[in-house]
Amino acid sequence: MPYVRTVKTASGATAVQIVYSFHRGSRDIQHIGSAHDDAELELLKAVARQRLAAGQGELDLGLDAGAPGGPLPITASRMECLLDALEQAYRVLGFDRAAGPDEVFRDLVLARIIEPVSKLDSLRVLEEAGVAAASYRTVKRRLPAYAKETFRQQLSAACAAHARLGRATLVLYDVSTLYFETDAGDGFREPGFSKERRLEPQITIGLLTGQDGFPLMVSAFEGNKAETKTMLPVIEAFMAAHDLPDVTIVADAGMVSEANQKEIEAAGLSFILGMKIPHVPYAVAQWHREHPGEDIPDGHVFTQPWPAGPSGGRRDQVICYQYRHDRARRTLHGIDQQIARAEQAVAGNAPVKRNRFIQLDGGTRSVNRELEDKARALAGIKGYADVAVMPGTGWSWWGPGAGLPDRHNRGTRGGSLVFLIKEGVSRRE
Repeated sequence: MPYVRTVKTASGATAVQIVYSFHRGSRDIQHIGSAHDDAELELLKAVARQRLAAGQGELDLGLDAGAPGGPLPITASRMECLLDALEQAYRVLGFDRAAGPDEVFRDLVLARIIEPVSKLDSLRVLEEAGVAAASYRTVKRRLPAYAKETFRQQLSAACAAHARLGRATLVLYDVSTLYFETDAGDGFREPGFSKERRLEPQITIGLLTGQDGFPLMVSAFEGNKAETKTMLPVIEAFMAAHDLPDVTIVADAGMVSEANQKEIEAAGLSFILGMKIPHVPYAVAQWHREHPGEDIPDGHVFTQPWPAGPSGGRRDQVICYQYRHDRARRTLHGIDQQIARAEQAVAGNAPVKRNRFIQLDGGTRSVNRELEDKARALAGIKGYADVAVMPGTGWSWWGPGAGLPDRHNRGTRGGSLVFLIKEGVSRRE
């Protein structure tokens, strides 16, 4: 296929040539001329293109001809494939029905996905993508509508419908913070515990997701509100939005405070909560008495009923103690290291530091062997207080390590909250 090429000559000029064929090292070349500046070069290229097109008809499109041989002006551009894909995802999630014919909200969502920037800068992102965006004043006028609880519930309902929440669905909850570059709080943006160790005012964000990480609901709280105090309001709002009669809350001991547990009891919700074990449980001690010299089987679960008293202010519970060999191995390794350091400190060969196995009696230091024995007896055992496993309910204990994927077992130890949505509380799903 013929083409136009340019080559440098020995005199420093630029030669314009038409190459008609190239076969086994030989070329059929027509020399058009040599140019000594850019204007001459463009003129010679135009002549070469005209010779290549000689004898060919031209379709008159009715367009104004630009400069001879010059590039056509670009009047507009659009990221068509990207925008089509994002708009299709927007419709698949049901946001077009939840938000209605609100193009401003849709454009803001698409802009944030393309580039996570501020509201003002989102207009620049939309312009670069080829979208005729609304003005910044229009965006600000629409913000109060987006902040209404009903609007957010509609979006949450669309997410829940897409996630297909069923009779037994795992939902995960976690909390983060967002800080603001200002030095004065306003009652909502307030300094508090910051995961980024910042001192500026912040807000607390609670995010509810499915087990695959798909977002279901987001809530905002004052920046100085403790994480444990955000849990119950989010759960109650989610239950109200989706008309759920009950949920089973599953959380580690670090996520649920004593006050939280009382509030969960008062709300009548079912729960499986990790708990601290201050002493060797009766069920574990009895097993050792009945199986002297034997190791507890890996994954074995001990159950111990804990009936409520007449004035206890709680429901009947079942305490489940689970033994894991790998957990015991890690715990015993840590105990051995601490005992070794304690013995060195008691012998005077190392400074006395914080060590729970060092016992001080006046000026005498010793290794607390009684505490060591208790710690070794509890190695590998973790306890869960449970009101979802009651006789006659048909529910079986499914706590960490007994039915959940391992990634969720690790998640409950990391401070996240998991609760199992249930529509029927009196039959097995």
